[in-house]
Amino acid sequence: MWPDLSALLLTAQLALVTTAILMVLGTPLAWWLAQSRGAWRPVVETLVAMPLVLPPTVLGFYLLLLLGPAGVPGRLWLEVTGTSLTFSFTGLVIASCVYSLPFVVQPLQNAFRSVPKPVLEAAHSLGASPRDAFFSVISPMAVRGYLTAAVMGFAHTLGEFGVVLMVGGNIPGKTRVVSIAIYDHVETLQYSEAHVLSLILLLFAFVALFTLYWVNRVHYDD
Repeated sequence: MWPDLSALLLTAQLALVTTAILMVLGTPLAWWLAQSRGAWRPVVETLVAMPLVLPPTVLGFYLLLLLGPAGVPGRLWLEVTGTSLTFSFTGLVIASCVYSLPFVVQPLQNAFRSVPKPVLEAAHSLGASPRDAFFSVISPMAVRGYLTAAVMGFAHTLGEFGVVLMVGGNIPGKTRVVSIAIYDHVETLQYSEAHVLSLILLLFAFVALFTLYWVNRVHYDD
């Protein structure tokens, strides 16, 4: 088997799991941010956006402390499962969810904000509960936001380096993702292998973003 195939498969698995979790957890958070007028909203918005400006190594360092045996979450996980969150796939998922959070929440938040208030008022006047209105009216109108969030979250997770290296290390078949494999090849002057992996990520990123922009353009033209 091609040595880097395991890194590709692990990266794809990490991106899929991370995106799925963020779509589930990010939807109610984005809805609250879009609707709330409370004093805590700017604080939460700032925390969500922090991974956009923090150096990945800084974020990875503090996640390493939290998820390690000395941190409360890491210690509790170790006591319950007998395994460590650091240098594990589960730890990678948690770190990736934190790092890619704004790439999922912000598109959803913008999509929810774009839903006209008269539409919501009409749904409520017809007797729809908040839950029914969300799933039958708001979600269908925010479908482009969901698509953008899923594509951006998945693509961003594929390219993670600093955070996953700090939390997961470089364990082949367990935590060695594509970005780390590329770095290893460059360090050992194996440029042809680095080119192949880099080209795979480059092509995927182009196709994913092109498809996203094309779908959005078709929607606007209609």
